[in-house]
Amino acid sequence: MPTVSPIKKNDEVFILRGKDRGKSGRVLIVNPEKQRIVVEGVQMIKRHTRPNPQKNIKGGIVEKEASIHISNVALVCKNCKKHTRLGTQVLGDGRRVRSCKKCGSTIE
Repeated sequence: MPTVSPIKKNDEVFILRGKDRGKSGRVLIVNPEKQRIVVEGVQMIKRHTRPNPQKNIKGGIVEKEASIHISNVALVCKNCKKHTRLGTQVLGDGRRVRSCKKCGSTIE
């Protein structure tokens, strides 16, 4: 059964663990089944690729982002500009939204 990820695509996250600790970036890909995300400019790896003229790919060593576990990142609140844990709030119309634990504002 797939789990629901609290972090979504295009969220700004802060890296808590690993070689890129202290950096922040935008989420490019979310994989909720494996609980992993890909963050822009973080966890860079070198991949050796073959040239493929049909797909217009040049060969050589290409640097790209690798995935990182969701537990190693924290969401950055747009209101208070700090990395924070997430809470949930129920609005008057019954919708549930993510909220910042530090300032209490909704994140959407």
